[in-house]
Amino acid sequence: MSFSWTPHRFAGGALALDVANSVILRFDPARSVDRFAEPEQMDAFAKATGVFSAERSLFGELAPVPSRNRLPFLALREAIDRYFRARILENDGYGLLADLLEATAAVLRRADKGSLEAATAHSALRLLADGEITRLKICGNCGWLFVDRSKNRSRTWCDMTVCGNRAKASRHYHRKKKEAAP
Repeated sequence: MSFSWTPHRFAGGALALDVANSVILRFDPARSVDRFAEPEQMDAFAKATGVFSAERSLFGELAPVPSRNRLPFLALREAIDRYFRARILENDGYGLLADLLEATAAVLRRADKGSLEAATAHSALRLLADGEITRLKICGNCGWLFVDRSKNRSRTWCDMTVCGNRAKASRHYHRKKKEAAP
């Protein structure tokens, strides 16, 4: 399946979250799609980070993940998702922190400086250390992880132009349907 990496695909606000969000509809097995299932898409993602990632100024243009490092990189992606999702939902994740740190260490031992996997590992560590972890949220529409950098921490959707519009359109549709019912 071919598609384009667009600004919406980088709505997480941190490279680590954008990588975790590469699985679409993660908790709906019937509709879930892994955007990294095809190596070419993972390579295209690495290139797109230099254009769309919120952390592009930190990492610049990133080299793709070599085939020998893809499995540890995907394990890191899953550890990022599990840990940060648990922190948001349960305000915990303590038991998953070791998994995240082990996956990060495994990637950093193998990765070249300037590669997607090294930058992703550094991004995850920055989220742990920078205090932004308290600003992490889960999109009410698509379930993606994102950093809420709004002043009053009121952001509900990963991307207002996509998920926000869908949610508002859905509410409008259901309200009109209810009003039209006899």
